Amino acid sequence: MLQHYRRFAAYNAWANDLVYAAAAELPDEDYRRELGAFFPSVHATLNHVLYADGVWMTRFAGQDTGPVLLDTILFEDFQMLKAAREEMDRKIIGFIGGLDSVEGTFSYRRGNPPQPYTDRLGTTLAHFFNHQTHHRGQVHMMLTMLGRPSLTLDMSYFLRTPEGRALADA
Repeated sequence: MLQHYRRFAAYNAWANDLVYAAAAELPDEDYRRELGAFFPSVHATLNHVLYADGVWMTRFAGQDTGPVLLDTILFEDFQMLKAAREEMDRKIIGFIGGLDSVEGTFSYRRGNPPQPYTDRLGTTLAHFFNHQTHHRGQVHMMLTMLGRPSLTLDMSYFLRTPEGRALADA
């Protein structure tokens, strides 16, 4: 199961690179245009995913997140957001790569007022990666609405890359 999550960590970095490359081609007006998604624009959605990943990574590290505001805009500047995304993806790959097991539980606090929670690590990691995929799909939809070519984000394509093949064979 651990190898499964290592694949997901690498896949997410690969898919994020494709999404950010497509978003980089948008005029700023389109990048920030409200298009009806849960986080209304490409800009807001990309910020949300990075923010949420940071919240979960903080929890995985056993640290307190403080108040969580899911519509937080971490970066107004796209290039700064992209650099932070790349750094977060490296942290996620390192974190998953450093795990000996995804069995067991971990504890954290969330809510207002904060309440203690204990969850299974493997199940929460599944949510963590699914959350990225869910919102990347929303960004993909927004990019398509803005007239951009459809992206090929399926994991099966990632597994055909040299990095993906190495993980598939491991």
